[in-house]
Amino acid sequence: MISRRSLLSLLAGTIAGAGLGPGLAQEAPFDLGPEQPGRIRAEKDAAAIARIPKDYRFAEPGAFIVGISPGGPPLATYATDARTVIGADPDLAQLVADSLGLTLKLVPVAWADWPLGLSSGKYDAVISNVGVTEQRKEKFDFSTYRQGLHGFFVKADSRIAAIREPKDAAGLTIAVGGGTNQERILVEWSKQNVAAGLKPIELQLFDDEAARLVSLRSGRSDVIVQPHAQLVFVAARDKDIKRIGTLSAGWPLKSDVAIATRKGSGLVDALTLALNDLIDNGKYRQALARWALEEEALPRSETNPPGLPKF
Repeated sequence: MISRRSLLSLLAGTIAGAGLGPGLAQEAPFDLGPEQPGRIRAEKDAAAIARIPKDYRFAEPGAFIVGISPGGPPLATYATDARTVIGADPDLAQLVADSLGLTLKLVPVAWADWPLGLSSGKYDAVISNVGVTEQRKEKFDFSTYRQGLHGFFVKADSRIAAIREPKDAAGLTIAVGGGTNQERILVEWSKQNVAAGLKPIELQLFDDEAARLVSLRSGRSDVIVQPHAQLVFVAARDKDIKRIGTLSAGWPLKSDVAIATRKGSGLVDALTLALNDLIDNGKYRQALARWALEEEALPRSETNPPGLPKF
């Protein structure tokens, strides 16, 4: 997990990278201040509240305690005060808390620690870009709220128009994280291209985003691939790269991101209902739009859908 100091440095670089002085921070591509005046709010959802089991005990009476890993913008990060957690996932958590008539309290947690904290009842739910997998479903219930996507991005002046399937990437040099799910998918794409008589994909493996972006911007790579939301933030901040396609994180299967709750707690049905009502009344899409993540919107929330299989 990124430290608070590193995140504060990143946020400062965001403002500087946009050519802004201290008094012009509001012109940054996203609002990174702690107050979040533009955060979308919702009314109480009587139907969702009625679905909360009578015997369910919240971690704190009157509150919705949510575990969240502030790994980086735009999903979840520390604001410019290096203390307040903001982003698309906190916004979603606020909408759900509002719907249930509860006060939202976010608990920052290291990614590796969320399963133990949730199982022990330290918080009621985890809203932190958690993908649904069959293995996780053995211990947790899930209410889906966003597509899990990887993004194909190129330089703003690139002539590459779109990547939608393996043949579109034939012969391209693609920067990707070594040992990642994206690498696994692109290796399979390259094999399919070769089998079809097309050129293979040349993969350039890097350990961090900065190195991948340097490779793209210097022309050593044609394309960069990594989680979609991360590159949406970079594109909005720097304005020198653009998206030309997306890819399901579970390719060839679907991979959705979900709210995780304790298995059998009964809270999952209320959350799924609340999410679908937020989708219907437009609040859900408005919240995603604040962080330019409309591309990741789901048409409906599902309870415990098929998850990625155990590999």
